[in-house]
Amino acid sequence: MTTIAKDTAVTFNYTLKDDEGNILDQSPEGQPLAYLHGHSNIIPGLEQQLEGKSAGEKVNAVVEPADGYGEYQEQAVQHVPRDNFQGVDDIQPGMQFQSEAGGQVMLVTVTDVNDQEVTVDANHPLAGKRLTFDVEIQEVRAATEDELNHGHVHGAGGVEH
Repeated sequence: MTTIAKDTAVTFNYTLKDDEGNILDQSPEGQPLAYLHGHSNIIPGLEQQLEGKSAGEKVNAVVEPADGYGEYQEQAVQHVPRDNFQGVDDIQPGMQFQSEAGGQVMLVTVTDVNDQEVTVDANHPLAGKRLTFDVEIQEVRAATEDELNHGHVHGAGGVEH
């Protein structure tokens, strides 16, 4: 039986919860997530806890912020002049925009709006949160040469080519 290790293709169902037990995300019914293990396709804390597991196993993985989406960074919250959003008439909290700073493109989420400025947050929405993944491993197999060359799983649950 193949166990999860570098260069294996893994398919799993998951439910992601926060510390309060709220469901934040889950794989759609009948559509497990596929990833290439050891290639940074999923967050490091989950990948580490799936290492060595096999198809059919269930894993309850608790991932601290540093091994998930990072610690919450206050400096990632910025107040931007409303005039910077030319052509966008109706800005609402929760909207996301791409922002470029120092040659890096990042996604920012609007957290507050008034007539003069827009407050945006470049933190990942799950930054600073401890995450609990309930995982059921469906399949573990050796990745194909094509998948290894591309750095991701192809086909169902992966990237279609």
